[in-house]
Amino acid sequence: MALSLAFSPCPNDTFIFHALVHGQVSGAPPVEVTFADVDVTNTAAERGEFDLVKVSYAALPWLLDKYHLLPCGGALGRGCGPLVLTRGDRSDLSGATVAVPGDRTTAYLLFRLWAADRPPARIEVVPFHEIMPGVAAGRYDAGLVIHEARFTYHRHGLTSLVDLGEWWEADTGLPIPLGAILARRGAVDPEAAAGWIRESVRMAWADPAASRDYVLSHAQEMELDVVDRHIGLYVNEFSADLGEAGFAAVDALLGRAAAAGLVPQTSSSFATAWTS
Repeated sequence: MALSLAFSPCPNDTFIFHALVHGQVSGAPPVEVTFADVDVTNTAAERGEFDLVKVSYAALPWLLDKYHLLPCGGALGRGCGPLVLTRGDRSDLSGATVAVPGDRTTAYLLFRLWAADRPPARIEVVPFHEIMPGVAAGRYDAGLVIHEARFTYHRHGLTSLVDLGEWWEADTGLPIPLGAILARRGAVDPEAAAGWIRESVRMAWADPAASRDYVLSHAQEMELDVVDRHIGLYVNEFSADLGEAGFAAVDALLGRAAAAGLVPQTSSSFATAWTS
């Protein structure tokens, strides 16, 4: 039977999963793919809709009763954090309306931690592709953006008020955990799934050209240079294995958020207790 797999159409995800999706990973079952933004998959995973699914690390406290966290395939790294963008006429967010891409995204959780002592006046959840044009047009005073927006926000005449990745790394010394891959409990052997995904990552690195057409077909009209920079930044050593630093980053994020009353208390170590 085919496993249901959901991830975003972003280049890092399509690059990582190309070999698995196309039946090139030895021993892996066939998969049926659903493409969806992470705010959609966060909600779908809470209902247990997919066997394998890409979600925000910030959503883990609501998902670990149904899913195992896999130690590979996600998005975690350095120099890749969310940005808070303005039109350049602001030095803070007092009285501001801020557009964010989802209320359980890691980007928004980091924003809430950063802005705890100086929160904006209003938050609006906005589809990601509408955030930068909305800030540029004055519909929002600021916008919280991720991924390829790091490379394109200047085109909208916008300025970065803060790089939340830089803030996080300076404060913790840890990489920034963005997106996680989960395996549904009782439906997927997590150890086997981790093996399939690691092999898919290895194959992507071994022959980057093999996935090029697949990646570009889902890249939402992204220029080739932006696609390559996107993959280069978000597909890194943590894509193959979170390792000690990766799990420490996840625990630090969830621990700080729980201490601030923003998420239920949890730990990534529970997620990877595959024999529990």
